[in-house]
Amino acid sequence: QVQLVESGGGLVQPGGSLRLSCAASGIIFSSYDMSWYRQAPGEQREWVAGIPSGGRTNYADFVEGRFTISRDNTKNTVYLQMNSVKSEDTAVYYCRARLGLRGYWGQGTQVTVSS
Repeated sequence: QVQLVESGGGLVQPGGSLRLSCAASGIIFSSYDMSWYRQAPGEQREWVAGIPSGGRTNYADFVEGRFTISRDNTKNTVYLQMNSVKSEDTAVYYCRARLGLRGYWGQGTQVTVSS
């Protein structure tokens, strides 16, 4: 059974930092391309960042150098380091694992940016 479990969300002040984690099980993690998405209330889910199994990281334009995606294949975990957060970063953040036509989602973790 495939499981992706996100953690690390919470309430953070504007300008602050947060690190999200997504622990995977039931897949050969190192073979999967991993991504972070987010969905704000009333909005469509949007892609945030990606880290392929063996390629370069890539980011949505709105990240503007504030977020860093990384992975630890020994721990089957992908991370999203969020710095200089803004109120518009408030959303539920989801991780996604993809290999060819196979894709899996986590349940999401809430990030709220507010003073």
